[in-house]
Order: sequence, then C-alpha cells, then structure tokens
Amino acid sequence: MDLKFGTDGIRGPVQTEITPEVCLRIGHATGIVLKAEGLDTVMIGKDTRVSGYMLEAALEAGFIAAGINVRLLGPIPTPGVAYLTKTFRKQFGLVISASHNNFLDNGIKIFDANGVKISRDIELKIEKVLKSDLNLVETSNLGKAESFHESGARYIEFCKSTVPADVSFNNLRIVVDCANGACYKVSPAVFRELGAEVIPFGIDPDGFNINHECGSTHPELAQEMVLKHRADFGVTLDGDGDRVILIDKEGSILDGDDLLYILAFANPNRTGSWSGVVGTLMSNFGLEKAIQKLGYKFVRADVGDKYVSKMLAEKGWMLGGESSGHIICRDLVSTGDGTIAALKVISSLLMLEKDPKEVLINYTKFPQININIPVKNKDIINDSAITSFIKEIEADITVGRVLVRPSGTESLIRVMVEASEESVASKFAKDIAKLVSSKS
Repeated sequence: MDLKFGTDGIRGPVQTEITPEVCLRIGHATGIVLKAEGLDTVMIGKDTRVSGYMLEAALEAGFIAAGINVRLLGPIPTPGVAYLTKTFRKQFGLVISASHNNFLDNGIKIFDANGVKISRDIELKIEKVLKSDLNLVETSNLGKAESFHESGARYIEFCKSTVPADVSFNNLRIVVDCANGACYKVSPAVFRELGAEVIPFGIDPDGFNINHECGSTHPELAQEMVLKHRADFGVTLDGDGDRVILIDKEGSILDGDDLLYILAFANPNRTGSWSGVVGTLMSNFGLEKAIQKLGYKFVRADVGDKYVSKMLAEKGWMLGGESSGHIICRDLVSTGDGTIAALKVISSLLMLEKDPKEVLINYTKFPQININIPVKNKDIINDSAITSFIKEIEADITVGRVLVRPSGTESLIRVMVEASEESVASKFAKDIAKLVSSKS
C-alpha cells in the first residue's frame, strides 16, 4: 500500500481513499512503529462524520493485531485527544477527522506521547511498514480495547483551568458555533461553566452536516447571530475543533492573524520564550510588520499547524498560528486548539478592558486575495507556463507577495496574492487562477 502523509496527517474521500481496509493497515503499521518507540496504548477520538464509527472499528482491529491496546474516546475535539495523550504515560493518540472538509472525506491525525503531531521521521517509518504484508502478533499478545467515558469531562475541566481565576465571564453573552462537529457538547459547556450566557448552534450533528454552511469556514452565520442577539462575542469552530474565527460585538470577523496580534499585544513580557511569534507563508504581511513593531521577532513556517508547532519548539517560543484560525498557545497546549485560543483572546481583552477594535487600531492588513482551484492532479503546479507566469508577476513592483501551492488536505491549488492595492492583488490572483484552470 503506497500511502503518503500530507500537511495534516492522511486525508481523502472515504469512498475511494480512506476506506476500512486502508484504516486497518494504518492502525497496524502505526502500532508496529510506535510500539518500537516504547508505546503500548492508543487513544482514539473522532469527529461526528457518519464514516467515523466504521473507520474506528477498522483502526481498532489494526492496532489490536499489532499488539497495541486501544482506548476509545468517542467524539472529542482533536486538541482534546492531544491533551489526554499527554496526561497518560506510554500512550499515543489518533484522531479520525477531515477537519474542515465535508462529510464525504475523512482522515487520520496521529499524536506522540507528548501530544504533538508525529514527526516526519515517524511518518516515513509508517509509510514503509504500509508497503509490507500485514502480520499479526501471537494471539497471546493481541491488544485489548476499552471505552473511556471521561474524555469530554476531563477536556472541559482542562479548558476552564486555562482562564485566570481573576477573569470573569459572568457578564458575557457568547454565540458558539460548533460546526456540527466534535465540539458540539464540550465547547458550549466550557463557556457556560465559566459563567457566560451561551447561545449555541451547530450542535445537532447527524453525520452529514459537519461544517455544512457553518463553523469557522462560514463565520457569516455566527456574525448574524451576534448582531441579532447583541452578543459580546461569536466563537466559530471547525469540525474537529482545532481552529477558531472570532466575531466581535459589532459583527467584525477576526481571523487567525487578528487573533495572533491581539494575543501578542496583550502579552506584557516580550523577552526570552515570549520574544518571537511564528506565522506561516499565508500570514498577512501587515501582521508581520505589526508584530515586529510591538517588539517581537516574526518568522514564517510552512502552512500547517504542525509546522508552526515544530518552529515554535525549535525557537523556544510560545505563540504562533495561521490565518485560518489554528492558534497555538504553547504555554497551555501542544497543538492548535480553537476553544482555548478563544478563551485566551477573550480573557486577554477583558484584562486589557479593551474591545478588539481598540487593540487592532494600529494594525493594517495588506489586501490579500485567496482563490482555490479544483484540480485532478496537483502536480500541475510544476507546469512551466504556470511557473514562468508566477515569476513575471513576482517581478512586478506593485505586488507584495505571491504564493501558489498545492493543498495538503484537498484536491486544490491554492493561489494567494498580496499587494498594496486590492485591485492589483485581485487582478493577478484571477490571472493565475485562470491559467491553472486552463491546464487542469
């Protein structure tokens, strides 16, 4: 089986790529590799896709065949699995989720014993084992399985513990959009138990409606709800709960770049482990300049929160994230966590006694145009006509940045153009998209 890890684990259509057979083999191969690393138990969580139970059963069989014990967590956010993995010894974590994709897709994300997504070296070892035959351990050495019913409650308590004791949510009204995904129970409970009045929606998963016109990829619905209910904030999460987009009381949408700036602004200590911030190749140039103006260093990692996490570890820094809403507060969590990021931003604003608009007043984004082009073959990005055209655009002095890359999670080519004027960015982005479409 020639299967490759992408930007965020392994992901694809259930019908053709992430099948029960594939998951059986992934469970077996991952079990062999991580057992050799001294780990004997896997904690498996999932989101609310209809395919989750089917794939969970296949993964469970694969792990047991490799002699790995299995703890089934049920539906729980991806960062919840990362947290629980850290709290148990000699265990690793696996999440069955395709994040912000629709229900037709599913995927696998794997965390090591420290609650960090596995390294590329481990991925390569798993890919190598996948190419060999499936061999069961001796029957006396087969793994065992059990359900772990405390996962949601433990994660809720952990989230609450990240809010300073002197910060009160008692007078807040908060809209919480759970995208009909893994957060549908835990996240509204977190804000409610902290004292806020919660207006939840996207909390009725049926296996098919995850991320459907709701959640962090569709924040307009939460925007309407915030204005309708005169809420203080809107919190929009994605299907597996590892990213967040916020809405302020005036209905302004705050993406990951905005949230990073707020957190950086609110931090009074800008030395040592707090001396730098990690963004990605997609982070707005305006964010880079504004962060530097606050006195921080700013570096860009490859797109994907695992690359942000890796860069943070290398630099020894605590704060990083993506414009899509993956925010890593490394002093609290080991991976992107939408609920905790929202708690951290709201708590920071309460302590500052400022609205987001007041904090963001000296932060100006460059116009940035993003276009996604569906393709059958993502290798088309290497076409000579496309690469030559991109070089021509980059040579134009009116353009700030151009980034054309294959998606690591979907069959898309992503085009981003940033310029001092929106009309310029829009023109060049559309020109590139037209050329890519003509070649696909």
